[in-house]
Amino acid sequence: MEETKILLAEKDMPRFWYNIQADMPNLPPPPLHPQTKKPLEAKDLQAIFPPDLIEQEMSRERWIEIPEEVLEIYKLWRPSPLFRARRLEKVLDTPAKIYYKYEGVSPAGSHKPNTSIPQAYYNKKAGIKRLATETGAGQWGTALSLACRFFGLECTVYMVKVSYQQKPYRRILMATYGAEVVPSPSDRTEAGRKVLAENPDSPGSLGIAISEAVEDAVGREDTNYALGSVLNHVILHQTVIGLEAKEQLARVDEYPDVVIGCCGGGSNFAGIAFPFLYDRFREGRKVRAVAVEPAACPTLTKGVFAYDYGDTAMLTPINMMYTLGHDFVPPGIHAGGLRYHGDSPLVSQLYHDGFIEARAYGQNQCFEAAVLFARTEGILPAPESSHAIKGAIDEALRCREEERSEVILFCLSGNGYLDLQAYDDYLNGKLEDIEYSPELLKCSLEKLPRIE
Repeated sequence: MEETKILLAEKDMPRFWYNIQADMPNLPPPPLHPQTKKPLEAKDLQAIFPPDLIEQEMSRERWIEIPEEVLEIYKLWRPSPLFRARRLEKVLDTPAKIYYKYEGVSPAGSHKPNTSIPQAYYNKKAGIKRLATETGAGQWGTALSLACRFFGLECTVYMVKVSYQQKPYRRILMATYGAEVVPSPSDRTEAGRKVLAENPDSPGSLGIAISEAVEDAVGREDTNYALGSVLNHVILHQTVIGLEAKEQLARVDEYPDVVIGCCGGGSNFAGIAFPFLYDRFREGRKVRAVAVEPAACPTLTKGVFAYDYGDTAMLTPINMMYTLGHDFVPPGIHAGGLRYHGDSPLVSQLYHDGFIEARAYGQNQCFEAAVLFARTEGILPAPESSHAIKGAIDEALRCREEERSEVILFCLSGNGYLDLQAYDDYLNGKLEDIEYSPELLKCSLEKLPRIE
């Protein structure tokens, strides 16, 4: 297979995922076992992941073929459309060209099925009957609920409690697909009971919900765990976004100067950006990649680069990543999918090495950008995606000030039609700009694991 061109399944849809580990100048330090603190081995993951996903997690192979069964389901919405935001450009009076890759056309309404479908497929292939997972705002839980339905698996979703309360329609959609949805922290697990004993009114966090889902999966032989972001195999599956965007832009003889994505755990940012970083590493292309996160949970911009657990109960492997501390509980902002204390080790290493940039915005800034986008382009963005829009608008305004005609590409990772309460709060002046607590951050960082 020629490395300069991805073979396509249909029109612009790739037949292979791109593994950036083959091209990174520096790979992240190895993940560590949560108990022994020794480098993690494949056998250590067998209790929660099927063999194919473990192999992908540790692979250094550049191109990994997408199974035909996965491609057939991808065809329900892939290739996703690439649009030029001409009306937004006009309102901003910018010489820049703004393109966006719209992942909200998937059946679940976001980019998350790009990985939920292969994860369900590989678990079904391994004989697993049930998957347990967590979800923040509900996009991942919705995507996995749908994927499990497609492959005949049971699904239990631990949904962060503040989002469970804020976003009832996402919960209803998951139940419609057949999933059991549990508000987290719950009394169903030891991890949940411990949190509730210390704080009965805990709003929950992704770290807590991950602990509950992992505990659930480890406790049943017929159950595995599925994660919607952060891990290498999840990042791998999401590269269909950027690979398609490259082909689509090439059809109109365009190439981005800057690629932007919102960033919580890092999956959609990596999905849009990593295939372009391939060009930077392999061909020397001067493309910038910008990760945008909430000011209430500023993992890259305010966190530390250190070994930390991926969950609150310290059940998951210890990864080298940018982190706010595994028991940091972010404020209950509407962009629930970005309320994660850590980041993908791959994204973190690239940020540490200076290959990507990061910036953080408050809620009201992002919703202002989202409303402007809705009123010009007609699509209502998810609160998470509004961060990428705000980043793109700032780049376009910079181009206006500098009189530069650059090409801006961002990932519109999901639609916001089940997030109308958030928009109602914004439009009625009820949306607060909640900053993270430096005091809580300091306390959380003091609890990082000690690695010899």
